[in-house]
Amino acid sequence: MRIFIILVIILIMACSREDGSIDTPVPPVAPMQHKILQNHGYNRIDEYYWIRDDLRQNETVLELLELENAYTDAVMKHTTASQKSLIEEISSRLPSVKKSVPIQRDQYLYFQEFLSGKQYPVYKRKLAGDLGETTLLDANTLSSGKAFYEIGNFSVSQDHKLLAFAEDEFSQGVFRVRLKNISKNEYFADEISGVSPALAWASDNQTLFYVRKHPQTLLPYKVYRYEIGGGPTNLVYEEFDKAFYSSVFLTRSKKYIVITNSSADSSEILLVDAEMPTKPPKIFLEREVGHDYRIRHHKDYFYILTNWNASNYKLMRVQTESIGTRQQWEEVVKHRSDILLEDFEIFEDYFVLAERFQGLTRFRVINRETGNESLIDFGEPTYFAKLYSNPDSQSTILRYSYSSLTTPQSIYEYDLSTGRSNVIKTDRIVGDFDPLNYRSERIFFKARDGVEVPISLVYRKDRFSSGSNPGYLHAYGAYGYSTKAAFQSKRLSLLDRGFVFAIIHVRGGSEMGRRWYDEGRLLRKKNTFNDFIDGTRALVERNYINSKKVFAAGSSAGGLLMGVLANEAPELYLGIVARVPFVDPVTTMLDESIPLTSGEYSEWGNPNKKQYFDYMMSYSPYDQVRAQRYPNMLVTTGLYDSRVQYFEPVKWVSRLRRLKIDENLLLLDIDLDTGHHGASDNYLRLRRDALEYSFILNLLNKR
Repeated sequence: MRIFIILVIILIMACSREDGSIDTPVPPVAPMQHKILQNHGYNRIDEYYWIRDDLRQNETVLELLELENAYTDAVMKHTTASQKSLIEEISSRLPSVKKSVPIQRDQYLYFQEFLSGKQYPVYKRKLAGDLGETTLLDANTLSSGKAFYEIGNFSVSQDHKLLAFAEDEFSQGVFRVRLKNISKNEYFADEISGVSPALAWASDNQTLFYVRKHPQTLLPYKVYRYEIGGGPTNLVYEEFDKAFYSSVFLTRSKKYIVITNSSADSSEILLVDAEMPTKPPKIFLEREVGHDYRIRHHKDYFYILTNWNASNYKLMRVQTESIGTRQQWEEVVKHRSDILLEDFEIFEDYFVLAERFQGLTRFRVINRETGNESLIDFGEPTYFAKLYSNPDSQSTILRYSYSSLTTPQSIYEYDLSTGRSNVIKTDRIVGDFDPLNYRSERIFFKARDGVEVPISLVYRKDRFSSGSNPGYLHAYGAYGYSTKAAFQSKRLSLLDRGFVFAIIHVRGGSEMGRRWYDEGRLLRKKNTFNDFIDGTRALVERNYINSKKVFAAGSSAGGLLMGVLANEAPELYLGIVARVPFVDPVTTMLDESIPLTSGEYSEWGNPNKKQYFDYMMSYSPYDQVRAQRYPNMLVTTGLYDSRVQYFEPVKWVSRLRRLKIDENLLLLDIDLDTGHHGASDNYLRLRRDALEYSFILNLLNKR
């Protein structure tokens, strides 16, 4: 097999002209080794199963990946100058120095800063009213010599003397916890490896709670209590159900360590008294199938966001001494069939509810004494708003973040007593950016089953011509995540070239309430795909985009969507970008040794059951590849991806190459150093953005 791959490399080299340019590079051809997978009396032949290498050490596999990268580089070589120009263009919009809005915790203001010429943030703090700053962590220094580096979380002890932080050096979502004495600027020798980024300090400032990940499945499943200074590490809780993920946090009141155990549709919470961290945890409410709830603690009550007899959630409360049962629960905000209650915040005199109504988030402010209500109005047709950090329950100021397709992210302070909002920071876009040059819209179309589906879109007004513009269409559509109609400065490089950017809010998210999620998962997953296809046609029919200039892009579960589009509606798209695509769901969901698999059954179904196996097989991108024409495609992955293993997209591309009957581009770009979320370095992230945009613009220019 190795000799075969070397011969292919020689073929590619043979296509070089004397002047060094590349003339019709030869695409890699992965050897086939038929493996029979037997399920429910059905034999599936996977000729590329051998590409899976859990250790990432198989020389033949690594050579194939390098060959794929070499082929992509050869095909895209003529765009090298444009890629470099795009990197410069996108980066030129970013300010050289960027500082976050400080968050006050007790007497300290905590913030982070990006310094000129640096790729990673510096975490700092200062005393309120003081000018002097203390550097807590400098990720630029900590990342030195590492191909990937990420600080997933940091937590300061309640007396603000010790710092615990979780760092990932391998891009697999598996972290190492380190400790630091802030005043002495010294790191402890103690390190805790193989954990999630979740951290919580007890009131004694010497006890740290953390969550260990399973070494094979990577599920966070064991909660430990660690005593600083060489004390014992004790197991506090172990989760045995592989469908549940464990986490830990400290309540805003600092009274309780909260242990959460969550699946896609159920949850269970345990509590540890932060003053008595060695005491066994108490169950807040035992898990029930389909019951999802979250809690906040305030004074003598726990407030519960729950879907108990409330598909769109309601707000309840219970006295602290009455936990363990629902018998004493009191209704605070009733369930509403047309409004999804997404989140809430509690202040001494006010409740603030984050609601999703007709697909858009709004904030409802309720005076707890009078019951008077008011809504925070945002005034744009489509946008993204979220409650920001509000650590002080005694405050009369609410912080929230706001962004839209034309408005960079802004942090607001809203006076709960006067009803006035004040912007305290807006992300700066360097250059001649003017939001008035762009127009955002929110439209609805009718899907094939009669359901009205929303689309958020934006374009540059002076570049728009009815029926002529290229379109860049995006969606995710899974896990109940609502796609954010938020600003991205890199997107200006497409908008300024005449593109219409559109988010099709397909079912599988929660844009239109919980039913939107339920109608796009399990045995109704095909609604996600149909919505995107029907949305594409609607945008063409309404002359927002030209039918010959349509591009689609999606990541992870959105990459699965891209794979289905390529199989089922290839004629609609000039090009498809599939980032870290989940394209072999049947094989993956049948193998619990693959990280995160067992926790996904409530999203995709368990193919060990024939009903789900048959349904997943009917849309699985890898299993449905056939001899037909496919769009031009750019596929990306990371060798160390633990969420969607690298071998899924590599197998998929290999099968596509063998079966497709067209001459369209099929490129695979593999980051050999990182995982699911790509590079941690800003420049390397820009490099992939530039590759994607050059791929799209090159196809457009050929027309």
